[in-house]
Amino acid sequence: MQDIIVIGIAGGTGSGKTTITQEIVKSLGEKVTVITHDSYYNAHHELSYDERIKLNYDHPNAYDTAMLVEHLSALKRGEEVEVPVYDYTIYDRSDRTTTVRPSNVIVVEGIMIFSQEELRELMDIKVFVDADADVRILRRITRDVKERARSLDSVINQYMNTVKPMHEAFVEPSKKYADVIIPEGGQNKVALDMLIGRIQAHINSIANK
Repeated sequence: MQDIIVIGIAGGTGSGKTTITQEIVKSLGEKVTVITHDSYYNAHHELSYDERIKLNYDHPNAYDTAMLVEHLSALKRGEEVEVPVYDYTIYDRSDRTTTVRPSNVIVVEGIMIFSQEELRELMDIKVFVDADADVRILRRITRDVKERARSLDSVINQYMNTVKPMHEAFVEPSKKYADVIIPEGGQNKVALDMLIGRIQAHINSIANK
């Protein structure tokens, strides 16, 4: 639909993507629909827990991107979708879904979304959130230990074995596709205000039709 704008927000783990997204929602409320790439981690019901924890979750192939493309296309057509719910405590997709309805602004958030051409083609504005690597790992440790019931050792091991090398191989190179790069994430109030202003202008243009 012509009245729907899609904004992709990418960046490394712990860069501040979620903070940017939350600020957009805080400012614009119900006019914004948010979907995250993390919801589309592949299901691995066929594997045991011990097998699932050994998988590389920081590679583009870890995601069911085809489903996300299908859902994003449906939202752009004005249709609601059933987004899968991923359970981080068991490293697997749950049997639940969340109904997501379209709105004037759709925000897609994820570390790998710019590395996927089929996703980029659906985005009107691509924002890359940049942050120092030391800051990002500290944020990731805090999040995974407090919110995802992970041990400190497991978070550090995952970061060194997959997160860091996959960031260097896929996330950092995808920065070249961004229309806007925001250093310091949600702490960059100037860039955030400019982004929200651009989105508000889109919403105002719809209201004035």
